[in-house]
Amino acid sequence: MTFFRLYKILTVFCAYQLKELLPVHRSSKWLRFLLMCLFWVRPKAKQLEIGERLRLALQDLGPVWIKFGQMISTRRDVLPQHIANALAKLQDQVDPFSGQLAKQIIESALGQPIDYYFSDFDEKPLASASIAQVHTAILKRSQAEIVIKVLRPNILPVIQADIALMYWVAKQLTKRIKSGEKLRAVEIVHDYEQTLLKELDLQQEAYNTAKLRTNFINSDILYIPFVYQALCRKNVLVEERIKGVPIADIGQLKQNNVNMKLLAERGVQAFFTQVFRDNFFHADMHPGNIFVDISDPQSPRYIGIDCAIVGVLSDEDQRYLAENFLAFFNRDYRKIAETYILSGWVPESTDVTALEMAMRNVCEPAFAKPLVEISFSQILFELFQVARQFDMDIQPQLTLLEKTLFYIEGIGRQLYPELDLWQTAKPFLEKWYEDKYSAKKLLQQIWSSLPQWRTLLPELPAKLADSERINKRMTNQLKQLNKELQESKQRQHYLLVMIGLVSALCMITLIIH
Repeated sequence: MTFFRLYKILTVFCAYQLKELLPVHRSSKWLRFLLMCLFWVRPKAKQLEIGERLRLALQDLGPVWIKFGQMISTRRDVLPQHIANALAKLQDQVDPFSGQLAKQIIESALGQPIDYYFSDFDEKPLASASIAQVHTAILKRSQAEIVIKVLRPNILPVIQADIALMYWVAKQLTKRIKSGEKLRAVEIVHDYEQTLLKELDLQQEAYNTAKLRTNFINSDILYIPFVYQALCRKNVLVEERIKGVPIADIGQLKQNNVNMKLLAERGVQAFFTQVFRDNFFHADMHPGNIFVDISDPQSPRYIGIDCAIVGVLSDEDQRYLAENFLAFFNRDYRKIAETYILSGWVPESTDVTALEMAMRNVCEPAFAKPLVEISFSQILFELFQVARQFDMDIQPQLTLLEKTLFYIEGIGRQLYPELDLWQTAKPFLEKWYEDKYSAKKLLQQIWSSLPQWRTLLPELPAKLADSERINKRMTNQLKQLNKELQESKQRQHYLLVMIGLVSALCMITLIIH
């Protein structure tokens, strides 16, 4: 099966004339020649640019490759911009599987006939994507309108086979192409594999959805649908059916007189609130997962779905990221460089002055533009690129955040081209940082911990005495161990001397005789 799948992939590769994607190297010349000899196929879309041809090829290869294209479209650190832009157009619309089969999967997962829990189950899917498809129904006990998300049958073996091939290709590129390690091909495939595995666990998605909903309950900026966790399984998810306008349908939003400026600003607020207030952010906020509640057009609210992929930062990353953003807003490049070193994102031995100058060279040209024209996400991406030149370790959580910010800023600028992230994000971050790390906050933390200290203080002398006894015992044990080691060394020394003497005597005896 693997051989025939590889043959299919190479055939599509040749049909769309993607040989020019191979790096210019001696090995790649032989590969180009081999492909030309083994796979003579009729060229497709030969008049299109390489990015468009790659997009069409991935669509031909099916669901796993479509999602791969969507994922790498956000990795502008390794892709030329024109190719990344083409791949960003990939649509996750694939042929649905049988509604009757979907019904059987649901019944098997829940252990009951479909009409035990639901009525009006529609076998025609509402939407069909690469990993799962969605059907509508009515929940019998409450008459609530719901959607049921069902994983594609036998999707795991298909994913595993294609991922194995991706790893093989990535390793060959890394090994055989000069400077192939700079492509970070294996790292990209690994990121994609982790993303897919998360999307294959609908119970985890149910948990993520419920947590995000709790964080934004009664919010006027973001709505997360209610999920019926008792009815969710690893391959089935049941949640409230939402009613909204797709974020990409700009025409319909304008026809309904939606306040586009407020909507764009609320998208930025929703992002920073998730990252800093909650430290739990939806990390797959592409346009297909975002709708708009326009019941009040002058106070529009986002609706977020498909919460399979979320991001979480450590307390240290969260703090240093906020300091990094604020230093950037204030054009304090020394602070940016120091933050990267203190956070451990780059080695401690990094020359802070050299890093500062590199950061300045990236940011200063951007500040020559009007604020509304500066891409915050692009600057953040370029700062990470500079840091990678100083041996920055890959930070998966920061990569997720970087990708999400690209989505959010891109959507915001489509809604309202004059969107000023400085005006929206800077006050939010300043207030969050002040609340989190102010002297008042420190005093509050000390005050809140007083009951614990009251419990611990009476026990403190006894604990100190215990600690002293333990330290004394360990010191004595170490002394005894050291003594035994010294004695052992002496015994080894005597043994070696005796062996030497015996050997010498043997040699003398042999010579005499």
